Amino acid sequence: MSTNGMESWAVDLAEVGAVYPFPGTEFILFLAGLAFWIIWHVMQLRGEKTEVGEEMDADQSGDKAREAIGRY
Repeated sequence: MSTNGMESWAVDLAEVGAVYPFPGTEFILFLAGLAFWIIWHVMQLRGEKTEVGEEMDADQSGDKAREAIGRY
């Protein structure tokens, strides 16, 4: 199976060009990766904000935190 149109590797690869699968899709794949990266960070920040908020609400006075710090 050939995804780049190569039938034989017995050629001068300098004249062939791209020898990897799906040439021409680099920019689309870059945009997809960038979008995934940004979406992942946004979701991570929202999740952490929620988690920290729940922790802060659970110990509003700070007594539990001071007690835990005092043990160490």
